[in-house]
Amino acid sequence: MKERLETEEQEEQFFRVDDLFTPPSSFTTRLTVRISYRWRKSIVNRWESGCIAFIYNVHLESDKRDRQEMLYREWEQLRDSALQSVRDHFRQGGDGSAIPRTFQVVVDRYTQGLNNYSTDFWRREHQNASLKKDT
Repeated sequence: MKERLETEEQEEQFFRVDDLFTPPSSFTTRLTVRISYRWRKSIVNRWESGCIAFIYNVHLESDKRDRQEMLYREWEQLRDSALQSVRDHFRQGGDGSAIPRTFQVVVDRYTQGLNNYSTDFWRREHQNASLKKDT
């Protein structure tokens, strides 16, 4: 636990990811999570800021009675995955200026839902898939 705290303190000298959210009051099948972040290349550099919107079109059975509840759970999963993806980008030495403004998440081709890699905007295969969907 102490080692994790030290690692996080070290990381905060170079990047910060805002993890405070208020969920929407209602949901549609087009979910969006915006992640704001700040970064700098070294301690002497000034802080720069940015934001990325993760967009997820949820595949939902139309007869679900608990539709809003299910969409809320999907939104939470999208939020958590998006936060982790931005953090991973910085932890792997990624530059904040390389983060796109929007990213269409890549759903699992079997389940049509989110998986552990759906929000990894920095993966080359995801960049290509997201671009194809935007055009």
